Amino acid sequence: MAALGWLTPRRRSATARSVLAGEAAAEAARKSSLHAEQPAERSTDETLATTAEPEPAFPVVGDERAAAFFDLDNTVMQGAAIFHFGRGLYKRKFFQRRELTRFAWQQAWFRLAGVEDPEHMQDARDSALSIVKGHRVSELMSIGEEIYDEYMADRIWPGTRALAQAHLDAGQKVWLVTAAPVETATIIARRLGLTGALGTVAESVDGVYTGRLVGEPLHGPAKAEAVRALAAAEGLDLARCAAYSDSHNDIPMLSLVGHPYAINPDTKLRKHARALDWRLRDYRTGRKAAKVGIPAAAGVGALAGGTAAAVALHRRRR
Repeated sequence: MAALGWLTPRRRSATARSVLAGEAAAEAARKSSLHAEQPAERSTDETLATTAEPEPAFPVVGDERAAAFFDLDNTVMQGAAIFHFGRGLYKRKFFQRRELTRFAWQQAWFRLAGVEDPEHMQDARDSALSIVKGHRVSELMSIGEEIYDEYMADRIWPGTRALAQAHLDAGQKVWLVTAAPVETATIIARRLGLTGALGTVAESVDGVYTGRLVGEPLHGPAKAEAVRALAAAEGLDLARCAAYSDSHNDIPMLSLVGHPYAINPDTKLRKHARALDWRLRDYRTGRKAAKVGIPAAAGVGALAGGTAAAVALHRRRR
């Protein structure tokens, strides 16, 4: 999208930059959603997500003022989208092997720790911005479709997908909310048959990336601002909406809605959710949640091969 008056962090407070990032994400999400005139076709493995029935009382069928907001990394998808995207760009010779090594280490740490490390995530975003600078938005969108098939399609949590499908079946809109680039998030949302995505907006001029962001990454408080802005534009009642996340960084977003869910929660979010009696669901281990709002689809695949290597690396570091 075109530049929206991007200013450096020194010129704006953190709160103002969060609002700017949130509003930019909401604008981009609504534009992409309005352009999608036909509903997305369901993929061949859609039946995995529809094997379970939702509770009769929630989500409420036909409630057009309700919607659902899903974090992406480790909530909908195993691992982080930006790392998988980086692998795909490396395969297409966008950058050198030393950059791939850094992406691989960040991904291993993410999967070992199960939480978003701000330093690692910021490093990955800076790398991605420098890599895409000067490339056309349309080029990266086309490549993103290929990367989804190569690295992301098999990493979707069936249980979380079932939750999203329950909202869609109730006639509600479902949005991804992620720090990943909005273009990548939009591709994932479309391929999953969701309404659209709120993501980090990279500045572009005449369809070419400048290597800067609009505001800041859509992370933490910025996600809450994006959800708030989209709800206002769509006429939603946040008290009737649901939000899903694995990270304590998303507590601001989860606290906005009337139906917060902790999915594959990190330690801090699990503690917070239990204290506030939020619903919990963990698809990583098969543990039953303390409170289960919507039954999940049966069967969750094991994490892909890098986990064992990450654990071994962790042990050596100890």
